[in-house]
Amino acid sequence: MLRVEDTTQQHEPVTFSAELTAKFADIVSRYPQGKQKSALLPILHLVQAEYGWLSVPAMDNVAAFLEILPIEVYEVATFYTMYFMRPQGKYVLEVCRTGPCEIVGAGKIMDYIENKLGVKEGEVTADGLFSWRGVECLAACGYAPVLQIGPEYTFYENLTEQSVDQLIGDLKAKAKN
Repeated sequence: MLRVEDTTQQHEPVTFSAELTAKFADIVSRYPQGKQKSALLPILHLVQAEYGWLSVPAMDNVAAFLEILPIEVYEVATFYTMYFMRPQGKYVLEVCRTGPCEIVGAGKIMDYIENKLGVKEGEVTADGLFSWRGVECLAACGYAPVLQIGPEYTFYENLTEQSVDQLIGDLKAKAKN
């Protein structure tokens, strides 16, 4: 079963702009004839960058563009954690929750972020600015606990409650500009 949020937004029709479709075509042109499915990952990245997440209609349109089955798109989109199956905040705080980070307080940092933002993991703040989630290893164990913020995947290391406060404050200020 496709793990997506059952919301009205999930089923709203999506029409890709001519500019976005041209970007798709450019990506597909880099692959041999008949191998257009190879363009799936970068095209999903473009769709998510445009809409902030991957709705079922958006994924269906990608499948139609690439001339593949919708299930092939769903399989890829739901396998990789970098794709979102429901709307996210402008800033998604991804906290490493694996062993080394957990040992030095990642769980406490996630609890702090939940309380600071007032939303549970995967939810969006009322102002639309923030979402957060625990993720698997971010390969920065020597600087644990760590988090990253996409889509640039900027890392923040040696997290404390104070550094989280500073980060959230800086992002709020950035959003106002």
